[in-house]
Amino acid sequence: MKADKLAVVFPGMGYHIDKPLLYYSKKLAKARGYEVVGISYDFQIRAKDIMNDKETKNEAFLHAVSETEKQLASVNYADFKDILFIGKSIGTTVAAYFDRKNGINARQVVFTPVPETFDHLRDNCGVVFHGTADPWCETALAESKCEELHMELFKVAGANHSLETDDPIIDCCRMQGILEKVNDMLV
Repeated sequence: MKADKLAVVFPGMGYHIDKPLLYYSKKLAKARGYEVVGISYDFQIRAKDIMNDKETKNEAFLHAVSETEKQLASVNYADFKDILFIGKSIGTTVAAYFDRKNGINARQVVFTPVPETFDHLRDNCGVVFHGTADPWCETALAESKCEELHMELFKVAGANHSLETDDPIIDCCRMQGILEKVNDMLV
């Protein structure tokens, strides 16, 4: 029997779908009966090389959108009663943009957005996870944009762009709370 729920996983530039946040989110979605599709990008540059270069960052975004469009070209979204996009970093921007451009109305799990993500998210479409020590997105921006967009913001104190700290035990303990929030998004 074909699944009637779809989860699409949009990785970051250096954070592929088999790293913890996306790996366990993917497992949760599968366990809840979602068909899971993982997107992959073939970047020729590293994330740290685009951090302060708006033009190169936009080129990376456009490349990721192009790769996504190719990989999702055969998906008929009308076949699914629930669609969830799970994104990380630049993948959150791609997911939000792709959703809005195609009128999919997917619910969004937004792991460590970059500032550009908020330009594409729809109002009240999901939950945002942000590390308060994330150099890619200031906490004040995440707070104001989530308030403006009526999105729940789950802040991880002292965590970086991977929602991690220098203490792996604390990170593993926090992962449970993060995954419980993701689980709440699964119907």
